[in-house]
Amino acid sequence: MPTLKPTASNERIAALDYLRGFALLGIFIANMLFFHTPYVYIDPFTWFRSLSDEVSHMWVDILFQSSFYPLFAMLFGYGMNMQYEKAVRLGKPFVPTAAKRMGILLLFGIVHAFLIWPGDILITYALMGLIFMWMLRLPSAILAAIGAVVYIVPMALLTLLTFIGEKLDPEGIMGAYVDITNVNRSIEAYGGGTFGEVTAQRAADWMFMNMASIPMALFMILPLFMFGAAAGKSRLIEKASDKWKKWILPAILFTAAGLALKSLPYFTDLRYTSQMLQDSFGGPILTVGYVGFILLFLQSGLVRKVFHPVASAGRMSLTVYLTQSIIATLIFYSYGLGYYGKLPVSLGTWLAVAIFAIQCILADLYFQKFRLGPFEHIWRRLTYGK
Repeated sequence: MPTLKPTASNERIAALDYLRGFALLGIFIANMLFFHTPYVYIDPFTWFRSLSDEVSHMWVDILFQSSFYPLFAMLFGYGMNMQYEKAVRLGKPFVPTAAKRMGILLLFGIVHAFLIWPGDILITYALMGLIFMWMLRLPSAILAAIGAVVYIVPMALLTLLTFIGEKLDPEGIMGAYVDITNVNRSIEAYGGGTFGEVTAQRAADWMFMNMASIPMALFMILPLFMFGAAAGKSRLIEKASDKWKKWILPAILFTAAGLALKSLPYFTDLRYTSQMLQDSFGGPILTVGYVGFILLFLQSGLVRKVFHPVASAGRMSLTVYLTQSIIATLIFYSYGLGYYGKLPVSLGTWLAVAIFAIQCILADLYFQKFRLGPFEHIWRRLTYGK
């Protein structure tokens, strides 16, 4: 009798691993701002004093911020759809196994958020996954249509409300943006506090970031899962090598449109409205452009060979994501090297690139002997029992 098992190595789609790898790099570069700076409590457009920091932040903001987490979310949906279709082929129930996987992912997220880094995304993914698993039986077109409505309508309304508020009372919006009290608390705790004080600050930061963001994930993350699953049902990535020419125009147009929207805060006085457009629409649009160019570059055997370690990192995405947080917090937090609040933005960015490069090399070496990443192995063992 067929049983529902994890995906074997020979069933993997290589392009998905490359895309996950590049998504992990982009997310880490964006997250690095949160690792070494009280980023959630500041106005980044006025916080940085040196020209170097301002310019470095601008490029990270335009090229990486909100441009790679949509890719990772869509790939998550793509992967869940693959698991669903495998369960259907084998005639096995999908929901019980998926629920167990999401429950274990939730536990990973709780440990990560409260004992390592409060910027965790795994809790949100697990909660949205518990909703999303019931939607995978829907056809591709319906998933994409629902995702578009659920995402675009609330984001457009929120952007409109921001515009109205900024027009009526621009000083009121700007005055509430910087939280000096929590800025100081973060610097004191992460920069020089005990482990207990750091843990308390982590909990406070998580609450601050997630009281609104988890409910908003219904409109920002869940639709991205839907888009990814719709693409999976259409075999969009699998067909890319045969239909690569069809990706050229979308790659160019979406990249150009995404970069234009992502640059808006630097060319308009409506800073908060433009930031809404930048993150809510510019980020996902630029994501599609990035996907197009990555898939086009992967048509080259030389590119695939040179960046194979990136694909290896993508194969163990949970391990890479968690170890990025462990390494970064050991560098910046007081119980490690204590560099919190002391690093220029440019140096933090290049540090992220360097750490990720080392992770890629180690992942490539690791897979010469093992089939699953360390945390992936734990996840699999807890889910399937063997």
